[in-house]
Amino acid sequence: MIRDVPSNAFDNVYYTLLAQSVVHGAMTGYTGFTSGLVDGRQTCIPFYRIIEGQNKVVITNRMWARLLSSTNQPSFTIAKTINEEKREDEPTREQ
Repeated sequence: MIRDVPSNAFDNVYYTLLAQSVVHGAMTGYTGFTSGLVDGRQTCIPFYRIIEGQNKVVITNRMWARLLSSTNQPSFTIAKTINEEKREDEPTREQ
């Protein structure tokens, strides 16, 4: 994992669990997988399940702003671009 802020105790425990899961999967003979939490349980996730769909990131969304804030990243968006994105996301009104 790449982070801009120092890790805390929770991060250390989480990364240890991730590493142990990946090692257990590799020693079992699994290939083409990663490890992660699904519904609070440590699981092995095949790569094809991760890349089978795409999600659109809405840069005008509050969750995106929270991500930028929590990772101390600057917002490189221009006000004009944000307004255009908002217009695209709004449903068209027919009279």
